[in-house]
Amino acid sequence: MKKRSFLKSTALALAVTAMGFAHAASPIKFQLDWRFEGPSALFLVPTAKGYFKDAGLDVTVDSGNGSGGAVTRVASGTYDMGFADLAALMEFHANNPDAPNKPVAVMMVYNNTPASVMALKKSGIKTAADLAGKKLGAPVFDAGRRAFPIFAKVNGIENVTWTAMDPPLRETMLVRGDVDAITGFTFTSLLNIEARGVPAADVTVLAYPDNGVKLYGNAIIASPKLIKENPEAIKAFLAAFAKGAKDVVADPAQAIEAVKARDGIINTALETRRLQLAIDTVINSASAREEGFGQVKAPRLALMASQVSDAFNTKSRVKAADVWNGSFLPSAAVLDILPKAK
Repeated sequence: MKKRSFLKSTALALAVTAMGFAHAASPIKFQLDWRFEGPSALFLVPTAKGYFKDAGLDVTVDSGNGSGGAVTRVASGTYDMGFADLAALMEFHANNPDAPNKPVAVMMVYNNTPASVMALKKSGIKTAADLAGKKLGAPVFDAGRRAFPIFAKVNGIENVTWTAMDPPLRETMLVRGDVDAITGFTFTSLLNIEARGVPAADVTVLAYPDNGVKLYGNAIIASPKLIKENPEAIKAFLAAFAKGAKDVVADPAQAIEAVKARDGIINTALETRRLQLAIDTVINSASAREEGFGQVKAPRLALMASQVSDAFNTKSRVKAADVWNGSFLPSAAVLDILPKAK
């Protein structure tokens, strides 16, 4: 009798354990491109609201220090997915043609590059043509600086000289007059300039998309290992992300609370403005509404691949088909997160 009872208990325990394994959440380590600032709400909100958990995922979101780092960490297998500038991903592919694990973009988030050239209006710089012969500054890995040859070619700019600096010094050097202009993400540098005492109204912003440079910006990337071994996890992640992104776009002020929960010392008002600026310029832009959130257009992607190959002087030519895989995207209804233009 005792033996039969023991066997029943053991069988029940094994069944419960099996059920637990069957429903175990798939772990996803996710690497951001930058610190916990306003735009990171896009990933922190679906985490905080349990959207990833409801989709059967155990997602860990870590801050980053640049798109290049996000790409290499996903390539190394340290992270399963990440958020990175598409140009940085293209450069990695083209400069590492024999790398065994090249990440792939699976959803476009910033339909336009956030890069711009910024100058103080008192410098006399009003248009792209005014940059000829000027001294520009940016960290060497800055996305805007890396893509500046494309900007220069489109706008006929020559004889620009560059000064390199660490990211925290970029806006300070502009305000001090050490450089004539800087490159950077608009929603990052413009607000940093303001924080150094210069009103936004006194800054000339030459956004790349407004000056003939139609590069895509940041995308969600995934490792080849995850794509091969657990494609359903990628689909679940993107659907949950889209649900969270819709909440963020609808109520940025509320979304910042998720960022505050990860970094308690952020300036809530400043980061809310940063998030709203990102939404207005690169997420809910006219081109994003035209192409559809999360998606890309083949001709535009191919043009960008060619431009990046030339501007970054890559070892091999970028192949657009190698860096993009849209097969994991949710349905059009799930991706319909952008409010209509006012």
